Amino acid sequence: MTPKQKKRMRIVLLVLAGLSVTSLLALNAFRSNLMYFLTPAEIVAGGYPDEGMYRLGGMVVEGSVRRLENGITVEFDLTDYQQTVTVRYTGILPDLFREGQGIIAHGKIDGQLFSAEEVLAKHDESYMAPELAEAMKNVDMNKTSSTNSISEETL
Repeated sequence: MTPKQKKRMRIVLLVLAGLSVTSLLALNAFRSNLMYFLTPAEIVAGGYPDEGMYRLGGMVVEGSVRRLENGITVEFDLTDYQQTVTVRYTGILPDLFREGQGIIAHGKIDGQLFSAEEVLAKHDESYMAPELAEAMKNVDMNKTSSTNSISEETL
């Protein structure tokens, strides 16, 4: 190889190394910001990665909303009509939040308790998040879980 070819080879190798490092950093950032969608039945069953942020979707169980002592922390049960999970949220709930309504909560899982950092309520009675609609599409409403306290009339 001539000195000119060696110089070109070094430049090509440096460019390839730079692209490799950039790709690895981008993939790592993507993986750390990935947020999985889960239903209460999937949380109870387990089988999801332990670390990370999740979206939990379902319907707020009638009569399950409880305010804790500090007045700003709320606990409520969320169901997919198969299983029920308790959600704890500290903050101001959206105006559209109410019992018997579909919501999406963003947060982390602490055992069987879901610690939400954000709660999103649907904007009208006919809307349901696509992930939640897909997850609940295959649920047989006649075979609801014994932990379910929502009647079919609230649908």
